[in-house]
Amino acid sequence: MLYTRRDVFSTMLAGAASHLLAAPAGKLGIPGPYPGRVVAVQSDNSLVSGLYQPETVQKMMHKGMLELTGAPSWTDAWRVFIQPGDVVGIKVCPVGGKKLCSDPAVLRQIIDGINKAGVPNKDIVVYDRYRRQFIGAGFHKWLPEGVRWSWAAEEYETWQLGMDGYDPDVYMEIPLVKPKDNPNDAHARRSYAAKFLTKQVNKIINLPVLKSHQSAGVTLTLKNMSHGFVNNVNRSHINRELNACDMFIPAVVDMPVIRQKVVLHILDGIKAGYNGGPGTPPQFIWEHKTMFFGTDPVALDKTGWKIIDAKRASVGLPPVAETAPGDKFNNYWGQPEHIELAANLGLGVFADDKIELKKYSL
Repeated sequence: MLYTRRDVFSTMLAGAASHLLAAPAGKLGIPGPYPGRVVAVQSDNSLVSGLYQPETVQKMMHKGMLELTGAPSWTDAWRVFIQPGDVVGIKVCPVGGKKLCSDPAVLRQIIDGINKAGVPNKDIVVYDRYRRQFIGAGFHKWLPEGVRWSWAAEEYETWQLGMDGYDPDVYMEIPLVKPKDNPNDAHARRSYAAKFLTKQVNKIINLPVLKSHQSAGVTLTLKNMSHGFVNNVNRSHINRELNACDMFIPAVVDMPVIRQKVVLHILDGIKAGYNGGPGTPPQFIWEHKTMFFGTDPVALDKTGWKIIDAKRASVGLPPVAETAPGDKFNNYWGQPEHIELAANLGLGVFADDKIELKKYSL
């Protein structure tokens, strides 16, 4: 019997997670109560002179949350996911730099929704993996009084095996090591979860940005989790020959602690990036003026992948999966197949005919 490359990777991923207990079935978590459902809300008024417009963002957020949940009000929509007594984390995305990162207008609406559900500011924690990136994007200046912020490491470094901000008892292990690491050392084969994830919060809202990525093809909801919640991530894309984002991303997101705690994804596509990345060059940033809502990260990422490919086609670029390495913007063969491999692990819906995409314009 012949096996495809995808079959092999799917088998490896299933084995990689086998030492962990399977996430119990439940309403909240991944893929959540709305598998396959994606709500897209567009507004031409969301940007003026390149700046997010808070009043329009508020309307987009309200529309998206109500249409996703079917709830009668903003407060009721948030109560689907958040209850009094929760400690809620918000995973932001600063990797694209100040020109393409999570925006305060969106972040503050999320905080407002969490408040409306009965959680005070002191029980909200805004997080990104690297403290210096968090500060560099200015996130710490945007937070309402009392909202806390957290990180797992001071800054990016190539070794990535330090444990100060990580939980030694919660990890994902696969046979993938960096060239200079000892393959017989279990520590080098593992990616440990941030203490933010395991110790500080019981619910997480994921706030990624719509962007392409050289090695992963796209960096949307799945990658914002896989490369933001654990250490030892650069083993997934050391160079163009040692690129394994396709298997690494699903293996991390399949960790029970992530599947159980991440309850909602709000994908910011008001500004988006269609080439290069993770730090998108300014000439490849476009104003898509759309936000996306869902509990299913696979369906959201499949939708975002198609949007990015359509934008690339409109300017004469090949699809992300067919972009050859070698220029200064793309040094890898992109691997957006991580999205379908994630679906094979039960993380969401991949097939277009099973994705319910609901589009609205304001």
